[in-house]
This record gives sequence, C-alpha cells and structure tokens, in this order.
Amino acid sequence: MSRDVFDEREYERRVERAKTRLREEELDAIVVTDPANMNYLTGYDGWSFYVHQAVVVTVDRDEPVWVGREMDANGARATTTLSQESIRAYSDDHVHSPYDLHPMDYVAGVLEDLEVADGRIGLEMDASYFTAKSYTRLQENLPEAEFEDATLLVGWVRVKKSEQELEYMREAARISENAMQAGLDAIAEGVPEYEAAAAIYDALITGTDDYGGDYPAIVPLMPSGDHTGTPHLTWTDRPFEDGDPVIIELSGCRHRYHSPLARTTFVGDPPAELERTADIVVEGIEAALDAVEPGVTCEAVEKAWRDTIAQYGLEKEDRIGYSMGLGYPPDWGEHTASIRPGDETVLEEDMTFHMIPGIWTEEIGMEISETFHVTGTGAETLADFPRRLFTA
Repeated sequence: MSRDVFDEREYERRVERAKTRLREEELDAIVVTDPANMNYLTGYDGWSFYVHQAVVVTVDRDEPVWVGREMDANGARATTTLSQESIRAYSDDHVHSPYDLHPMDYVAGVLEDLEVADGRIGLEMDASYFTAKSYTRLQENLPEAEFEDATLLVGWVRVKKSEQELEYMREAARISENAMQAGLDAIAEGVPEYEAAAAIYDALITGTDDYGGDYPAIVPLMPSGDHTGTPHLTWTDRPFEDGDPVIIELSGCRHRYHSPLARTTFVGDPPAELERTADIVVEGIEAALDAVEPGVTCEAVEKAWRDTIAQYGLEKEDRIGYSMGLGYPPDWGEHTASIRPGDETVLEEDMTFHMIPGIWTEEIGMEISETFHVTGTGAETLADFPRRLFTA
C-alpha cells in the first residue's frame, strides 16, 4: 500500500476518533497489534506480522508511533506519512532471541518515552498476533502500568466507512465477480480441485482491466463432495466427480479492502433437494437484505432471514453475517457487529457486512452470500453476480 491510498487528513480523522474512544474509556494509550488496525491508523502495509509489531496511540501525542523490526522500518517510511520520530525499530536480536530479549521489551521502552508507563494502557488482548508472552513481558517491564482489554476499540472506530473506503470495496467486488466466474468456469468432472483454485487465484491477482488485486485475508474456500457441510475446507488434488456439490467462498482485495462472495455449483444434474434449498436460501437472503436500513438492529435483520426459512421447516443456529472491510490474514472480519439473535447493534449508514447465511447439514451444504453497504435507505449489494445454484 502506497502513501497515496488515502490522503493524510483521513488518517488524522481516524486517529482523532481513536483518541476520543481512549478518553471515553479513560485510557492514556493503546498498543495496537492487529495488522488491520495498524493499517487503518497509519497506512502501514507489509507482510511483517509474523514478528511482533505495534502502533501506539496516546491521547496527548498528535501522531501514532509505529514500532517494528528494524528491517521493516523502511516499509513504514514507504507506506505511511509518519515522521521519522514516530518510527521506532527494534534490533534483530529481539527476533526469536537466544538472549532473552523480546520485542515487547522495546515497546515498553517506547511507552516509557511517551510518558505513559504508569498510566492506563489498552491492549488488544484477543488479537491474533498478540501473544501471552507479549502480555507478560509488558507487565514485567511496566509494573506501574494498569493494562486494560481494548481489543475492539479500534474495530468500532472502523465500523463506518468513508467514501474512499467504500470505493475500494466496490473495486474489490469487481475482482470477486471475476474470480467467482473463473472458479465456476474451471470446475468440471475430472478437473482436479487445485486447478479450480489456481484459476481463482489468477483472477484475484489479475483483477480487472483497470487495476490489479491484492492477496486476500482468507484463502479461497472450496469444500466439495461429501464435505460441503464443512464450510472452512480449502482444496485438494482430488478430481471433481459427477454428483459433487462445490462451494466457493472468496474475496477480491483492493488496497487491503475486501468484498467477499460465495456461491454453490453442482457437477452434473443437481438433486431436487439441493435446488429447493438454494431457492430457500435466496429467498431468505433477499428478505434479510430488504430489512436492512439505518436504525434497524442486527438481530432484526437476522430475524427476517430466520422467519423466512422457518416457513420451509429450516433453521440455522449460526450467525448469518458480520461487519468487515479492511483485513489481513487470518480474517477480513472486524469482530464487532454480527447479524444474529441477541446482537442489538443498530445499523448506521456506511456500515458494511458480509451476509453469508449458509445451510450446512450432515448431508448437504449450500452457500450464497452478499457483501452489502448500509445506505440511507437500505442495502447496496456490492457484487453484481447471479444469486442462484450453478451447475458444471
């Protein structure tokens, strides 16, 4: 991601909103370790999240501070507009150290320099890349600090998208459409599953005639045959066989913004039960999308789906959607609002969700999904792709 993906003022607004949340929570600082949140606040973009890194925001400092491995500091200079003073790098002997050094020792020193070592500091305790050892090292180094779980603080700041963010998601949707079509075209009796996956990957990176794609936060998911009731399988070298249902879930990615899309196809003539299930899923999705508008709760949208499929004797216990957008592996979700019973989050204009009300049983799996944007009057689905069961 280059510096011109968003203008500097957009990052300033994001940081100010994060500071407002810090003040509301009576926190002096937050140590942000989720790569998507780091990107959101600074623009930092690099495949460096396999080592410890962070962005520190304090209520009293204008700029956030990026902290990472010394060899990644140039990446921070290349992808952010942070001043040199706000880019702090630890030496390589902190990485998998034989000397009992740890990157969080260095982060602790940065917090001391920022004069918050004895303050209330938020940590993303449930972030994928924040380890138990990271927590204990911060505790050991900063015994006067009071640490608080602030896992979702930046996530809730991210939940409403700017117009530029929405445009990147729309561009990601064009890539999703191309990749879905490539996958559907590749699936046929006798074709190995990996060839269909390769066709999808090619389309995800090739993008469109006007722009290319980035790597998605989740690989294409492609359970088939007897395993379509297990939604998170990928692919094998098994050839597709006549009578195989195949689920494809994927997302185009544009400047780290996603627009997921799922469809189901069948190799050969689909059984009547699968066709019936597909029709019910489509009717349920359309009912749920019709229920979307500002002021409606997430659980009310789910109820529209649930009431529709109940007419046909079907039920689904899992959530049917979640807020999403900017993401890095392992997930494009924001981990905030979910479309499910009990979630009383009120929809607001410019929120974005992936609605994926799949039906999975021991005998059959069916996925049809849409990414949508909450507008002032309803739901804008970002992809334009037929909403039905396909055949190969």
